Amino acid sequence: MREKLEALTHNLSRTIVGKTEAIRLVLVALLGGGHALLEDVPGVGKTLLAKSLARSVDGKFQRLQCTPDLLPTDITGTNIWNPKSGEFSFLPGPIFANVLLTDEINRATPRTQSALLEVMEEHQVTVDGVSRAVPTPFFVIATQNPVEYQGTFPLPEAQMDRFMLSLSLGYPSETEELQMLQNLTDGIKVADLQPCITLKEIAQLRQLCSQVRVEAPLQQYILDLVRATRQDEEISLGVSPRGTVALQKATQALAFILGRDYAIPDDVKFLVPHVLCHRLIPRGGRSARTVVERLLRSVNIP
Repeated sequence: MREKLEALTHNLSRTIVGKTEAIRLVLVALLGGGHALLEDVPGVGKTLLAKSLARSVDGKFQRLQCTPDLLPTDITGTNIWNPKSGEFSFLPGPIFANVLLTDEINRATPRTQSALLEVMEEHQVTVDGVSRAVPTPFFVIATQNPVEYQGTFPLPEAQMDRFMLSLSLGYPSETEELQMLQNLTDGIKVADLQPCITLKEIAQLRQLCSQVRVEAPLQQYILDLVRATRQDEEISLGVSPRGTVALQKATQALAFILGRDYAIPDDVKFLVPHVLCHRLIPRGGRSARTVVERLLRSVNIP
């Protein structure tokens, strides 16, 4: 299984130049049983990373390009009348996939965004009173541009809370950008990537991640960090208990990826900005990242 994980990481690094940390975070979300939100300016590789992951996994992949005229039934599916049988039959939407790329998610209306609330948490879709399970594993990787606000609809807190972590790729360094130009002629394309891990192996990796030890002092450290967000004067909305669970699961997944069967405080400290920042609302226009980094310095490390 360790070889499979290394093969998956290598596959992603063949198309994503110099973004080792971003690749690791996406794998943390995948193996931790959560979902990932990529927030960054256009053209830095958000969709490329999502498509590369989908190509590397031997499962069903669907891409959803969000626009203001997208309807909830365009995501979940709908019942259509079958004149031959004389009854309605269900036509599944793109949400019935193993990897769902939701591109520019904040361009969909709140009504359409809400279609993802149930499936991201409960892995099922309810249409006309009938609940249907989506394939397992089910992983949503969404992208959004946090800078451009024209024609966008900010994700509500309940939606943000369902993403295990958020990350941004950032601009590449000069060396990395030069390598990107060189790869245009002799590099590998996303379409050329071959699946290197099966759905069954992903399920096995998730099971192994859940067995990583998190000792009681480290669990208390996680709890202290989360509860500090609920009591801080610079935060109007703190992190929910769902965020507490997400932080521990992400910590286990990161420790496993790094080759350990136990978690350490450094795992938590690395993940806290990615797991907590998008879940809280700071007061007075403050930066969530700045507030969280201050809390990291104030909470005692075990």
